Amino acid sequence: MNQNANRFMIFMDALDFIEQNLIEDFTQEELANACYCSLSNLQKIWKSSTHMSVKEYISKRRLTLAGREMLEKNLSVLDTAIKYGYHSHEVFTRAFTKIWGVSPSKFRKEWKGNCVLYPKLNPAYLEGESIMNNANNNIKKFDVSEFYDYLRSEAGTYVLCFDVVNLMPINENLGREAGDKVILESFRRINEAAEENMLCLRMGGDEFVMITESDDKQKVTEIAQKVLSHNGESVKYQNGDVSVSLRCGVIVIQNHLKYSVLCEDFNSVMDKARETGTIAFSEK
Repeated sequence: MNQNANRFMIFMDALDFIEQNLIEDFTQEELANACYCSLSNLQKIWKSSTHMSVKEYISKRRLTLAGREMLEKNLSVLDTAIKYGYHSHEVFTRAFTKIWGVSPSKFRKEWKGNCVLYPKLNPAYLEGESIMNNANNNIKKFDVSEFYDYLRSEAGTYVLCFDVVNLMPINENLGREAGDKVILESFRRINEAAEENMLCLRMGGDEFVMITESDDKQKVTEIAQKVLSHNGESVKYQNGDVSVSLRCGVIVIQNHLKYSVLCEDFNSVMDKARETGTIAFSEK
């Protein structure tokens, strides 16, 4: 087994362990032991593959699930904190606010259910990133396979696709903290425009989808316009303000949904949106 393959196997073991134990209390040392490698080696592999620390990934995943559960299951803030390994209301509130931009109590008032800011990382994307330099842009950063059964049941309905305008220059010129604020503000706008039954989730670094459950073209157009009406408005970050704008394309869920087809349709319609500067509809 070559070095790249060995590193990827360690990463996969770590990812599986984390995802299976998100509501369990475990240390990074226990995680490394489960992967049969040293902690320092695991941390280096994880950082080089994801550009974030193991601790940051675990925190983002736990707090994404915590947010969904507070809204979908109406869990109290304290019960949610305890479930996801935070042993005090104050510690949970600080961590939650860092990820979601608002306190848990305010989040429950302002956000809708079915929002997934940080889905599980997609191993296929990360393998492509490290081995093939991600040449296949049909492979998305996040794994949305847990939603496939739901997506298949919505054949014939519209999916709103969004991406952030100029996120890469924002990250490069203003820093990751500014980029994270732009991502969160983009997702907040999408969630705010969605109806209660509409699932909003992230597919890539700057890519989002809203599963509308609607086959009404006018209705989904109005939802898209509501999101885009905020283009150019700014969000604050540590060193100032940064403008946030989104593009939108619209695809229809096919009867025989496949991951590759979903990604191809997303990329195709967003290319069209970039060319036209308007809300683009898939020709399918």
